Amino acid sequence: MNLSGILVVAKPEFQAQVVEALNGLEGVEVHQVDEATGRIVAVQEAANIHAEIDGVKRIKALPHVILAEMVYHYLADDERKYEDMPPELQDQQSGFDGCVVPEYLNS
Repeated sequence: MNLSGILVVAKPEFQAQVVEALNGLEGVEVHQVDEATGRIVAVQEAANIHAEIDGVKRIKALPHVILAEMVYHYLADDERKYEDMPPELQDQQSGFDGCVVPEYLNS
């Protein structure tokens, strides 16, 4: 089981719709809403890292979502061993507004 803390930013005028959409996603629950800034804190439960990444992608694709980023991750009881970074994450490794993951963090 994987748990993710996800920061979602929505256009303030559509925040209620985004919260409703988030709560409608399987495994996602909204825990905090800041009406003034449009920020929403959601927790996602997923079976494995691949489902977790797919869930974040689903959230990013929701209408009126400006930003959705995983800010916390907890992994429990994953039987698989990862020798390398999963392909879904390799694609994103250097795409965060020009930020590059330092080499020492890749080992």
